[in-house]
Amino acid sequence: DQNYIFTKIIHIIEKQKIDGVWIAGDIYDKAIPSREAVQLFDSFLTQISERNIPIFLISGNHDAAERIAFGAKLMHKSKVYVSPLFDGKIMPQLLKDEYGEIAIYMLPFIKPATVRPFWDIPIESYNDAVKTVIEHMEIQPNRRNVLIAHQFVTGAEKSESEDISVGGIDNIDVSILEGFDYVALGHIHKAQHIGRKTVRYCGTPLKYSFSEANHKKSVSIVTLKQKGDVIIEEVELTPKRDMCEIEGFY
Repeated sequence: DQNYIFTKIIHIIEKQKIDGVWIAGDIYDKAIPSREAVQLFDSFLTQISERNIPIFLISGNHDAAERIAFGAKLMHKSKVYVSPLFDGKIMPQLLKDEYGEIAIYMLPFIKPATVRPFWDIPIESYNDAVKTVIEHMEIQPNRRNVLIAHQFVTGAEKSESEDISVGGIDNIDVSILEGFDYVALGHIHKAQHIGRKTVRYCGTPLKYSFSEANHKKSVSIVTLKQKGDVIIEEVELTPKRDMCEIEGFY
């Protein structure tokens, strides 16, 4: 089923003449994925790379960051840009088009404990951690800036398959993302925007729990024109076999 939906995504990439692919974390469902999962994802990346399209991917909370980061420098030569292990510095990848530069910042899933060793300031919450990292990115406001991140932004609608922390301590506030023209978010399974249209979860390509039975899965196509002009289109993904929920009594 996942191979089928990957093929659908490849067709969308070709039909829409996509210039780049963003994958916002939770590549796998666990730190040590199955052999089949690794082989399938490798095939997917290879098919995109063969089309000479850059791919930007980060690790999520379900991934082992060090495993995802392995071979990042080698893959860079094939235009596969992978978030490295967090070292306190997030340097953007720069793309260019007729409107100028696009700076793409890749922020893997981070916790307060991930960030504390790099700054001697109080970092108690996830919001503190992400805010501190963004404040040290040295974002240039005159160019178009994109953030790929994997966090739970306050107000996002969860389904059963996402972890829920007691008290919402893992939340970050949407206001700390103001410096970006577009924010591509991973972590939440339902496609949705938070606060403004340009802070967006694309959602998962398939349904992974019964609470998602009524979701419409899609890919988000983002067109960045001159600064301040962002067009977002959703292209629905139709699965090989859909999920339905049947209730009964016995």
